Amino acid sequence: MLSTDDDGGFMSRLADDFEAAQLAMGADTLTQASKVLDDLMSTHAEVRYTLLRVTECLTDALRIAESRGLRLSVPESSEDDEDDETDDSPQQPAEASV
Repeated sequence: MLSTDDDGGFMSRLADDFEAAQLAMGADTLTQASKVLDDLMSTHAEVRYTLLRVTECLTDALRIAESRGLRLSVPESSEDDEDDETDDSPQQPAEASV
């Protein structure tokens, strides 16, 4: 079994390169999709094809995000974290707080 656990290892670099290529294709597809959607003369077939490509790229991006999330280490919970879990009040994201 091959492992990507080693950050500098061959498989890890290969996975990073593959992810970078997928994200670059997603960016290119987004640029092309914008052109198709901005053109009022785009045919139904062009719009449908574009949406299929965008869907593929979004699937890849979500897979990459999930994969990277799984690679992040989860900090051990402390007593303070346990107290936060019992708090039922809605939490605001850190970026949104003023």
